[in-house]
Amino acid sequence: MRAFYGVGEVPDGWGESAVSIGKFDGVHAGHRAVIRELIGIAGRDGLTSVIVTFDRHPLALLSPEDCPTALVSTQQKLDLLAETGVDATLVLAFDEALSSLPPVDFVEGILVRSLHARHVLVGADFRFGARGAGTVETLRTLGERHGFVVHVIDDVRPDDARRVSSTWIRELLDAGDVVAAANLLGHVPAVRGVVVHGAARGRQLGYPTANLSPQSEGLIPADGVYAGWLVDGGVRYPAAVSVGNNPTFEDVPQKQVEAYVLDEDLDLYDHLVAVEFAERIRGMAAFSGIEPLVEQIRDDVERVRGILAEA
Repeated sequence: MRAFYGVGEVPDGWGESAVSIGKFDGVHAGHRAVIRELIGIAGRDGLTSVIVTFDRHPLALLSPEDCPTALVSTQQKLDLLAETGVDATLVLAFDEALSSLPPVDFVEGILVRSLHARHVLVGADFRFGARGAGTVETLRTLGERHGFVVHVIDDVRPDDARRVSSTWIRELLDAGDVVAAANLLGHVPAVRGVVVHGAARGRQLGYPTANLSPQSEGLIPADGVYAGWLVDGGVRYPAAVSVGNNPTFEDVPQKQVEAYVLDEDLDLYDHLVAVEFAERIRGMAAFSGIEPLVEQIRDDVERVRGILAEA
C-alpha cells in the first residue's frame, strides 16, 4: 500500500480512483466492510482503491475537551489499512486550513483534481467541509457535476444490534473486555511502544517483564492482567500482560504496560514492540507481601498458558 501525507504527495498523472473517506479509527469491522466494497468496485472498473483519512480526530482541533482517545495511532492505522489490500491511503492533516475548506473546494481539490475519483464510498452520516456543511446529498450533487458516483454503505450491526463503532469499542476496552472488542475490530487490540528500563522488580520476582514507554501508541485497556502476545520484529511471543500501577508497590506510575514473555528471557530494551491483548483474566489487586504476589503471578502465568494454547 502506498501512503501519501497530503495531496502534494499524490503523483502527477494519478489514475482514476474509487475512494472512501473517514476517520477509520481502529479499522474495525464496519470500516472493513466499506473497504471490501471499495476494493470490489475498484477491481470491477479497473480503478485504484484509495482511503482518505486524517492525522487526528477532527475534535482534537475543533473541540479538544470533547475529543475521544484514539484507538490507534496514525501509523497503526496505516499498518492495519495495508493489511486490507487497499492500494493507497491519503492522510490529510486536520488543521485550520482543512477545517475551513468549503465542501466544494474539498471535493474539487482532493477528490477530483488529485485522485480523479469515479466512485466515492461514505457512511450515511458523512459530513465534510467547513463546519460540516457538506452532506451526502451535497456530495451526490457534486458527483453529478464532476463525474463520480456516490455509494452510501450501510452500518455493520452484529445480530441487528448496536452498530459497530469506535465509540463502542472504546467502551469495551475501558471495561477490559478485549474479547468483545476484538470481535468488533476484526483484529486483536494492541498497543505499541519502545521497551524501557523499569524498576526490575519482575526480574527480582522471577518474572522479568518488558515495560513499554508511557508514550505508547494505541488505547490501553482497563487495569488488570491479560493473556496476550508480545510482537518483536515480526515474531509473536505468548505473554502475560499487566496493565496498571501495581498497587502492591508505591512507586509505579499509572497505566504501566508490562509483558512477561512465557519461557523466554529476551533482551528487548529499546526495541519497538507491540503488545496484543487476547483475554483479561483478572483485575488489578494489592497483595499483603511478596509471597502472595509471586503465588498469584505463578497462577496468572499458568492461566495465560492455557488460554493461549487454545487460541
